[in-house]
Amino acid sequence: MVILASQSPRRRELLGKLEFDFSVEVADTEESATGENLFDVPQENALRKARAVAAKHPLDTVIGADTAIIFEGRLIGKPENLAEAKNMLLAFSGKTHSVVTGVAVIDHGKETVWREISQVKFKPISPADVERYLDAVPVLDKAGAYAIQSHREIIIESYSGELENIIGLPLKKLARIIVG
Repeated sequence: MVILASQSPRRRELLGKLEFDFSVEVADTEESATGENLFDVPQENALRKARAVAAKHPLDTVIGADTAIIFEGRLIGKPENLAEAKNMLLAFSGKTHSVVTGVAVIDHGKETVWREISQVKFKPISPADVERYLDAVPVLDKAGAYAIQSHREIIIESYSGELENIIGLPLKKLARIIVG
């Protein structure tokens, strides 16, 4: 059995694209927001989630994932409120940031951990653009206060890397590991 150790509806939807049966069990763990290398933080969080669920299901395959935005040397998480969301989006205006997803797969005790990095470049946006985007997309549960899969034409100029990684789960490598 494959178990997704995540409460993210986006990860659930993405994993469903691989067309195999899986269940979902939310990992009861604390996520770290700091580390010596910010690019390692999502991997560490993903492994923490996978290990928490794998401890209860040692004969199953468990997938943990964590996505973070790294911008100007800082780890950007989910906004606490709409005012913070507006500030995040305006800070991204005309600039590029990294989206890092750490993934951990534990299969019968064998751990495979990696990170996928994508780049997102925002258009130069105005406060009116931000208002329009926030009216269209609920963002309080999304790192960086945006969802690239929803109304990206308002705020995003371009991206590089796997789109599914930016959404929250890099499927290409995951499919090779899980499906073979």
